[in-house]
Amino acid sequence: MIESDELAAWLRLLETPGVGRESARKLLAAFGSPHAVFEARVTGRREVVSANAALALDTAPKMLKTLVATTLDWLNAQFEDAPRQIITLGDSSYPAALLETADPPLLLYAQGRYELLRTQGIAIVGSRNPTPQGMDNARSFAAALSGDGLTVVSGLALGIDGAAHDGALKGSGSTIAVVGTGLDRVYPKRHHELAHRIARQGLMLSEYSLGTMPLNQNFPLRNRIIAGLTRGTLVVEAAMQSGSLITARLASEAGRDVFAIPGSIHSPQARGCHWLIKQGAKLVDSAQDILEELKPGLRTTENAGLCRNDSVPAAEGDPLLDALGYEPVTLDALVARTGFSATDLNTRLLELELDGQVARLAGQLFQRVGLG
Repeated sequence: MIESDELAAWLRLLETPGVGRESARKLLAAFGSPHAVFEARVTGRREVVSANAALALDTAPKMLKTLVATTLDWLNAQFEDAPRQIITLGDSSYPAALLETADPPLLLYAQGRYELLRTQGIAIVGSRNPTPQGMDNARSFAAALSGDGLTVVSGLALGIDGAAHDGALKGSGSTIAVVGTGLDRVYPKRHHELAHRIARQGLMLSEYSLGTMPLNQNFPLRNRIIAGLTRGTLVVEAAMQSGSLITARLASEAGRDVFAIPGSIHSPQARGCHWLIKQGAKLVDSAQDILEELKPGLRTTENAGLCRNDSVPAAEGDPLLDALGYEPVTLDALVARTGFSATDLNTRLLELELDGQVARLAGQLFQRVGLG
């Protein structure tokens, strides 16, 4: 476990106002350690960073003692099924994949299975407001990829992220949640139980100090860690103005693979994926497509071939399901396609909805979904 004085030096370096990640990285490269940074003269620091940053480091932040004490308490409150650790840049346990990126975090807070940081990972990201089929795809792809030993990395957000974590926990590869808050907080609150499951069975990870609230600017920044930890990024659903496209761009810039699942040309949630495919992302409709790229020559599991969008036909031969297809459709369109009355269709659609085979969307649209 990190010693108190070493922790204090790291937190002072990272929490001093006016000293950002880039300046802190330059100082560490020049002086070797946080202690050495503070032992250096201001004139020496000025040769590395701006005069304001060099001078600011002479005064410890007012909240430093409290933050150090809070962090030590958090570390000392260890749980056997969810151990806690602080990993600094240069530690032997620091994930090698992050070292290959342009902006590796200088310090990481971790809770859970640290060994997952040394495994081969795949990021799965997407919309916070996905379609039911998107949720099903995220969960089933994650389960299949995790079942083949990959670690699924995502951001614990609502929608695709949560479904990916949930699916990954069903496989041997498990999951890492990279969050935009301190690890003493769960955001969104709706994922409180999921976060605790991940801490016990996977790994919770953050670069933000304890007590950090869910600030908007933190979430795009954490995306670089999601992309950096993994060999590739799968975008399940994404609108054109989506944080998932940021993750995909960061993955591409780091030389990692980018995958995208296509969707309906009429769905706003598919436009981001279609744009990525036009930019060179690999179109995938099964987990095996990804495994072939990340694990060449590997004989994949039986589950890997079961993750196609149309892989789980429900009630084979049902004319209404055939008429639905997999794109959102209106009741009027179904009347025209099937010749059934609106009353009969409403009755049958309700039965299929209760059976989990059809989802009712906003705007009086219906969509066929795979069984989870």
